Amino acid sequence: MRDLAAESDCWQYTRQVPKLYEYLGIIVLFYSNEHEPIHVHGQCQGRESKAELILENGKVVRIVYSAVKGRKRLSKVELRNFQAVTKHYAKEIVEKWVDYFVLHKPITAQKITEKIR
Repeated sequence: MRDLAAESDCWQYTRQVPKLYEYLGIIVLFYSNEHEPIHVHGQCQGRESKAELILENGKVVRIVYSAVKGRKRLSKVELRNFQAVTKHYAKEIVEKWVDYFVLHKPITAQKITEKIR
């Protein structure tokens, strides 16, 4: 099975793997068969980690990072970049989750070209 998230010409969107962001080689995505709690996956060159967004009263209060069963974790540098994206875009990730999984709207991916501070 092809890893579509790792293929640069496929990074924006497929039905099975809606991509949200590409940042410094990290692909941030949902799997279309996802479940709550709200979370995203970060992939890079066959490695993958997950970020779970913890909400209280509709606001992201914490993000918990973990490994994905059966996959190698992102490297330390990749994980820092994944953390930068998920922290910076946390509110937008929640909105995209609702759009995709609740309202069944398509997701438009964003290629981030500026360094996130």
